[in-house]
Amino acid sequence: MENQQQQSPTPAKSIFERFSSSVAKATGSSAAFLLALATVLIWAVTGPFFGYSENWQLIINTGTTIITFLMVFLIQKAQNKESMSVQLKLNELIAATKGASNRLVSVENLTEEELAVLQQHYQTMAEITQKASDLRQSHSVEEAIKDAAEKLEDEAETGHLL
Repeated sequence: MENQQQQSPTPAKSIFERFSSSVAKATGSSAAFLLALATVLIWAVTGPFFGYSENWQLIINTGTTIITFLMVFLIQKAQNKESMSVQLKLNELIAATKGASNRLVSVENLTEEELAVLQQHYQTMAEITQKASDLRQSHSVEEAIKDAAEKLEDEAETGHLL
């Protein structure tokens, strides 16, 4: 009999994790929009019956404020999870792609100033490669820079500068 490795079970999601995922999914649906629209329409139609009183206005103001306040946190949680998932997928693609620069794995942890420096570095490299090489033939920015440098050296040797 072969020795089979048992995989550890997926950790159980917390109650809040399941709740927030369910609410985020539900509130992003067409049905949720239609329910919200119906609520506003019913509220507007009941205005004359309540004489457009302050209490009538307070109901919609309080309800929407509370819902908006809570939804901000749910939306942020969903966005954080989605962003982390995308970053992990991109990191996997970088790690699995031959010739890709692994320096960009976890780039999301850099400061804004460091990102600006890195962006300027890649912008400069892109400008060099556009002038000196065919971008469609390179597999990485580093390879394109190398090709561009070689082409510039060849042109310098033959006296045909750009």
